[in-house]
Amino acid sequence: MPYPDGWAALAFSSELKPGTVITRQLAGEDVVLYRLHDGRVRAVRPYCPHLGAHLGLAKVEGNDLVCPFHRFAYDPDGRCVRTGYGTPPPRASLTRLTVRELNDVVFLWRHHDGRNPDWEIPTWHALGDQPLRHASLEMPGYAQDVMENSFDLGHFITLHGWPQGELAAPVEFNGVNFHISMRVRETFPLVGMRDVEVEVDGHGLSVLHTDIRTPSLGLAICSLVMPAQVTPVRMQLRQASRFVLREPAGLPPLLARTVSRTVTKLMAGPMFRGSLDFTSADFPIWSTKKYLSRPRLAAGDGPIGAMRHWARQFYPPDGHMDLRAGTSHVDHDGEDATIETGTRQ
Repeated sequence: MPYPDGWAALAFSSELKPGTVITRQLAGEDVVLYRLHDGRVRAVRPYCPHLGAHLGLAKVEGNDLVCPFHRFAYDPDGRCVRTGYGTPPPRASLTRLTVRELNDVVFLWRHHDGRNPDWEIPTWHALGDQPLRHASLEMPGYAQDVMENSFDLGHFITLHGWPQGELAAPVEFNGVNFHISMRVRETFPLVGMRDVEVEVDGHGLSVLHTDIRTPSLGLAICSLVMPAQVTPVRMQLRQASRFVLREPAGLPPLLARTVSRTVTKLMAGPMFRGSLDFTSADFPIWSTKKYLSRPRLAAGDGPIGAMRHWARQFYPPDGHMDLRAGTSHVDHDGEDATIETGTRQ
C-alpha cells in the first residue's frame, strides 16, 4: 500500500509557540517539528546522529535544538555546534525535512523518491479577523477517501441530509489542483430553506479549502479539511474554519459593524462545531469502508471516476500498485466505473 506523495498538514501554527518541540507521524515514521525563538519552523528526522536519542524530547535553546541525552546542540541549519562536555563537536548534522508554514498551518513535503517539491500549496484568503478554530483527530482510513468525498454528490443528500445539491459547473482539474462549484439548498433553523453557494479547491491529496456562502443571510464560512496518512491504514484529519456575518444593510455604519463583529464572535464557536459535526458524519464510513477499484457507479454519484484518474499522479508507479487502466465500463451517466486508481489493492 503506497503512501500518497505531496504536502501533508502536520500541525497548526498555534501549536508551535517559540521553543516548542512536537513529534508527529507521517507515512509510518516520526517527524520532529520545532519552532526557533526567532519564529522559524524546522522539521527533522527524529534521531540524534550522536547515539540515536529521540529528538522529540529535545529542547530549543536560543535557536539551537539540544538533544536530551548528551546535550549535543544543533544550529538552525542542523549542524552540530557543541557537545555537553565542552569538547569539539563531531561533524554531524540532523536530517532536515522540507517544511512550509502558510495559512496558519505547518505542512511537510514527502515524496517516495526523495525529490524536492515540484508544486506548492497556495496562500488563500483569510475570512474575517477571528482566530482560526481547529481540531485534530485520528482514525482508520485513507487520505484519498477524504478528498474523494467532495466529488461524491450523492452522499451529501443521503448522508448529510442536503435537500438539494448539484454541480454549478463541470469540475476543473489543473495539474495537482481541482475546483468544484456546487449549488445547494439547505434548511436553516427559524429561517427555512436558503440557497447556498459552495466552492471547493483541492490541492493534492492533502488539502480541501471550501468557501460556503449564504447570500440571503449574509453568512460566509471558510473551511479547511486536511488528511495525512500516518500508517498504511490510519490517517490524521485536521479541520479548521473561520466564520463571518456580513454587516447588516439599513443600519448606521458603526452599528452595522458592531453587530457584525459581535455576532461573528458569539457564533464562531457554534459554527465551527457545526462544521465539525458535518464532517464527522463521514467518520464511521471512512473508518470501515472497503476501497473498490471497480465500483459500479450510477447516475447521481458525481465525477468520482474522473477524480480517481486524476489521483493516480500522487502514487509511485512501482510494483506496490496497479496503474493499468484495464477495460473501462461506462455506465449510463457517462462516469468511468472501472478505472484503476492505483491507490489500494
